[in-house]
Amino acid sequence: MPPRLLLPSLLSGCLVVLGACSNTQGVTSMLSPYRIDVRQGNLVTQDMVAKLKPGMSKDQVRFVLGTPLVADIFHADRWDYVYRLQPGKGEVQQRRLIIYFVDEKLARVGGDVVAASDAPAADPAAPTARVIDVPSEPKKD
Repeated sequence: MPPRLLLPSLLSGCLVVLGACSNTQGVTSMLSPYRIDVRQGNLVTQDMVAKLKPGMSKDQVRFVLGTPLVADIFHADRWDYVYRLQPGKGEVQQRRLIIYFVDEKLARVGGDVVAASDAPAADPAAPTARVIDVPSEPKKD
């Protein structure tokens, strides 16, 4: 190959290599470290909330939902179940369920986790906080 043709082909080869290196976003995403999913708190599902019945004792609620994350001594009649998921990639998700007791019996349920029958038909990924009164069972004569 003549020397005057060698220089342009060498320069074009260098430009191709440098052009390939300019798109480093794909390279850095492959080289980024693996990040684990971090789960904290009590995972409470809609099925678990559906099992709650009015008048249940604290022990029965603890059996269905597990031990609450927050049991405040200043609010002994209120239990808070908090769940937080921080995925390695993506947005942080947080759920909260509040259980209210009256005379050591389940009275109300609040938060953004609702029973499956009460779940809104809209977007299930967008939780909304609300308080739910647990209806009492009809009295049988």
